[in-house]
Amino acid sequence: MDEQLPRPVAERDPGTPLAAIPEALRTQLEESTRGTLVERLGMRLVSLGADGGVMTMPVAGNTQPAGLLHGGATIALAESVASFAAILRAREVHGEGAQAVGTSVSALHHRSGRSGEVRAVCTVRHAGRQTASYLVDVHDEAGALLSTITVQTMLLPPR
Repeated sequence: MDEQLPRPVAERDPGTPLAAIPEALRTQLEESTRGTLVERLGMRLVSLGADGGVMTMPVAGNTQPAGLLHGGATIALAESVASFAAILRAREVHGEGAQAVGTSVSALHHRSGRSGEVRAVCTVRHAGRQTASYLVDVHDEAGALLSTITVQTMLLPPR
């Protein structure tokens, strides 16, 4: 029997709402996604901070031949929001111009997305000086948990 579990209630989304992020950083983030997979898959940042963030993506256009949300698209969404958060963490410890790169991703898909938008909620699990790791839960519009993804990143000082 496949019962839908109640949606977990968070007191607040991780990160800062995108509208409250300084305009220079918002512009830099938007410009960095032009022509990338983030743009092609229709991902949209909702909130962001070194502690995590929220990003959404439409199911339409990101499906496998069976019409279900593609697992690779789901992983790309999770890695994207975690990488953005890790960049902010890298800048906290290494200063302006620091970057972050993903080093490991592990995904567990619980069920398939079929329509609408999916929402990735990313929370920090470890925020060190050289690495940061994040847990990303991806839900559908009804609140059903679709995937649980861990993302490990390396924090790089400016070159």
